[in-house]
Amino acid sequence: MTFRYPLLAVSLLFTGLAAAQDVQDVQQEDKRIFGVIPNNRTTEASLPFQAISASRKMNIAVKDSFAWPLYATTGAFASLYQLENENPSFGQGVEGYAKRLAASFADQAMGNMLSEGVIPALTHQDPRYFRMGQGSKLGRTWYAVSRIFVAKMDSGRSTFNFSEWGGNSIAVAASNAYYPDTRNVSDNVEKLLLQCGTDALSNVLKEFWPDVKRHFQSKKARQASN
Repeated sequence: MTFRYPLLAVSLLFTGLAAAQDVQDVQQEDKRIFGVIPNNRTTEASLPFQAISASRKMNIAVKDSFAWPLYATTGAFASLYQLENENPSFGQGVEGYAKRLAASFADQAMGNMLSEGVIPALTHQDPRYFRMGQGSKLGRTWYAVSRIFVAKMDSGRSTFNFSEWGGNSIAVAASNAYYPDTRNVSDNVEKLLLQCGTDALSNVLKEFWPDVKRHFQSKKARQASN
């Protein structure tokens, strides 16, 4: 099994890479990045911290797991796996594609539900991304990437992000039930790093999306005034 960097780009284009804020936040976040990517678990780090309930965490996870872009993601993954003949025991043709599509959807949905909903609810960890929103681009990029290692507890205290790594580890382990050809240790480690790496890149997208949006709005306003 070879590491597939194109999958990271595909994930950034389509996945629910969740990012919106708690209903109690004063400042409303866009629900769609670029009008497409679900934005269900981002809030501003500058706002006073308020813990969210277990039901709210599960609600975020459900929204990210069953938003329509997730189906586009699973279709893209399945197509790539089909072209590369990943898990050859699935076969080719319509039947092989259907198996890869189902497996890809299970990967995405299970990872989201565990890392954003189930594990945070059980361990009292906050699954939201707290957007820095200011500072140097390099500093903000590092902050965004580092959030796959650091998360807040419901108390507001920062700690290791065991929801990210624990949830995705469980999802990867469970995927061995339906991936007959990629069950060894190196395959599982690679799948885990791919998932967490994709989440890190999605955090960068969440961090800078408001800046990108303002840039395009300003450009449009200047063009309209000319």
